[in-house]
Amino acid sequence: MTTKAARRRGSATIEFGLVCMVFMPMLFAMFEYGRLLFVWNTLPEVTQRAARAAAITDFSNPAAMQALRQAALFRSDDSPLPLAPNVSSANIRIEYLWQDSAGALAPLALLPACPMANRINCARDPHGSACISFIRVRLCGSGAGCPALAYEPLLPMVPVPGAMPSASTLVAAESLGYSPGQAPCP
Repeated sequence: MTTKAARRRGSATIEFGLVCMVFMPMLFAMFEYGRLLFVWNTLPEVTQRAARAAAITDFSNPAAMQALRQAALFRSDDSPLPLAPNVSSANIRIEYLWQDSAGALAPLALLPACPMANRINCARDPHGSACISFIRVRLCGSGAGCPALAYEPLLPMVPVPGAMPSASTLVAAESLGYSPGQAPCP
């Protein structure tokens, strides 16, 4: 009787090992693909949060701009996006654009000194190259231009795409941090 029970236990151990060889990689792949979908769906939300905040934040205040980047990543410090260790505030590119009379958008060569100066520039010439009309926020990897962010899998044995899709948001400029009665720029 003990020999039969020992054989059953031995065969159960072997069956468990065979099932684990198939089930565990599938389980890890499901975790990694779930994380991949979370990150891909979060990237557009990050750019939307940053663009909305940039439309109402004083661009001449470095502390306010850093806080904006941190808040866009759902953080209050300089830590990266949750579950995406390679997406940090350094990857958020905020561009201030002007619009010519034909409707084409181009980056400003030189930002105004403060939000009040921008309001004055826009009052003088709404289609001038010194008037911030739009704000574009993109998530970029390091390097020239705006290369795609690399996806870093937590489990290297799971085949996943090497780059994340581009995320970009364009919004109209609003107050840019200007409040009525604000003192002129220094």
